[in-house]
Amino acid sequence: MAWSVNDGTFLLVTGGLLVPLITAAGHAKGFVPDFVLHVSLAEINVACSTRMSVVVNGTSPGPAIHLPAGKTSWIRVYNDMPDTNFTMHWHGLAQKMAPFSDGSPLAAQWPMKGHTFFDYEIRPDAEAPGSFFYHAHVGLQALTAFGPLIVDDCLAPPYQYDEERVLVFSDYFAATDEVLESGLESVPFKWTGETAGVLLNGQGVGVNQTAKPGPPARQADDANTICTLPVIDVDPGKTYRFRFIGGTGLSLLTMALEDHGNLTIIQVDGGDYLQPASTDHVQLGSGQRFDVLFKAKSAEELQATDKATFYLQFETRDRPKTLVSYGVLRYKAHLPVPTGPQQPIFTLPTAMGGWMEYTFRALRPQDNVAPTATEVTRRVVLDMVQKVNETTGRVVWEMAHLSWAEDMYANRVPALVDIYLRGDAAVPDYDVALKNYGWDPSTLSYPARVGEVLEIVLQNTGSEANLGEVDSHSFHAHGQHVFDLGQGPGLYDADANEAKMKATGYLPIMRDTTVLYRDAAKMQTAGQPAGWRAWRIRVDDPGVWLIHCHTLAHMMMGMQSVWVVGSASEIMSIPSEEASGYLTFGGNVLGNDTSDPQVVEHFHGVSSALCPTIIHGGPP
Repeated sequence: MAWSVNDGTFLLVTGGLLVPLITAAGHAKGFVPDFVLHVSLAEINVACSTRMSVVVNGTSPGPAIHLPAGKTSWIRVYNDMPDTNFTMHWHGLAQKMAPFSDGSPLAAQWPMKGHTFFDYEIRPDAEAPGSFFYHAHVGLQALTAFGPLIVDDCLAPPYQYDEERVLVFSDYFAATDEVLESGLESVPFKWTGETAGVLLNGQGVGVNQTAKPGPPARQADDANTICTLPVIDVDPGKTYRFRFIGGTGLSLLTMALEDHGNLTIIQVDGGDYLQPASTDHVQLGSGQRFDVLFKAKSAEELQATDKATFYLQFETRDRPKTLVSYGVLRYKAHLPVPTGPQQPIFTLPTAMGGWMEYTFRALRPQDNVAPTATEVTRRVVLDMVQKVNETTGRVVWEMAHLSWAEDMYANRVPALVDIYLRGDAAVPDYDVALKNYGWDPSTLSYPARVGEVLEIVLQNTGSEANLGEVDSHSFHAHGQHVFDLGQGPGLYDADANEAKMKATGYLPIMRDTTVLYRDAAKMQTAGQPAGWRAWRIRVDDPGVWLIHCHTLAHMMMGMQSVWVVGSASEIMSIPSEEASGYLTFGGNVLGNDTSDPQVVEHFHGVSSALCPTIIHGGPP
């Protein structure tokens, strides 16, 4: 592999082929980004109350973004907060060729300081349409700073539907981010508390509040709107693609629709399309996405039921208290929004670990084949332990005996930046890491070599700080997606799980976010195995990527890991002189009122033969 220069455009020489990749550019005043997001701090009306929150374009959630598959888009993100750092992460998008645009602070980029903007270059793979979302990646800002991101099919999707609806779930906390973050970092420790409300598309009713009747569609009712149930409007007889997006910061949810048990899952985490998988309820962890076909009742069926509104019941799970919330499925938009049932409609399952496990089948399994057990070159076990740090007295989470959080290493140079500055000296030592739970103590990161096949085991254990209690954790992998091998109670047994996959006929599918469930039978045994989740990955994408729990408070408490994939030469896809603006905090890659950003265009000249035309947002 070598670099060639031709008219300012860098060409990657691979196998004798020149592929246009990168050019240096200044985004001057005339440059028009495809999307513009303004991030600010504002008091918003939410969950029957008001809260000072980080918002995107003035709202939470922020606007929906539709990206065309196989095409480069530029998203300009303004940090309009005067003294607060910010980054935006594009959850589920690999960003393998635009590494400084992943949005992970202290890993892949410096955060944006106040009153600056950053131009994110996003190019979804042509073969990877689906449901994603964008969210903040600093502190607890993602509680409110998020929005749906849909990668549209560039060709006709394999399933027919009439329309789609985006359903983004989030948590409401009455206290501000600053107060919550301070408690997590303090000694003595102060937990955030449980969610004060689960919202659907930013709408919902807070704990100890009573829903008010809402206005019909197209009518305003400012007095009641902040305290009404969320609404999903549908038309009789139509088939919808419901895009369920888990934007919660804490809650693991289970949900079902009243008198509508006909749900068909067709895609998970924006991965390969699936063979149709039927279910009567949906389970959704933080960061997960499920695309579901929903068949609305016909006019005749509605007439027989004498109803035009039905309830969506969604409940929290695996927390000290269960919160039951509701939304409304409405067939006639002129009808007012009801206030909710007097009693729960469903008795939803309480056991979480079995839902749809070992069930999904890829529609085209030949497109992405998981590595076999015999191909695995290394197994990395990430034990999850909650404990009290003996030096600081803080309550922390460790993964494989390492706690990694932004505030703990606030003065460190981001790992990717460090590699550009120091080369291989900043890459974790592979041999040292093999003897130290998989990570290098000098860099606090995990090495992985391009081409090796890893089996990553997420192993739950009883808390050493909280009487053996165990939490469920929704785990997310940045960068390359992983093959999910399933989950189970107790301690991971590779042979037993291989036998189970064979017996069930399960061929692992690609995911980026899966839940490590708690093993209820082990909940009171400190330090003992209490449930596992296993992944497998054939390492292909050089760069710096995170694997972390998507419970935001757990991230702040150290439940994150930094993975450095490849050597310095493999990682440094941009020549050093062109990357200089990315390498200092507040560098010239940031724009402001008086300065244009000096960016690198990673995908300059790259086009996709797989996407001759783009179908925007929906069915053919």
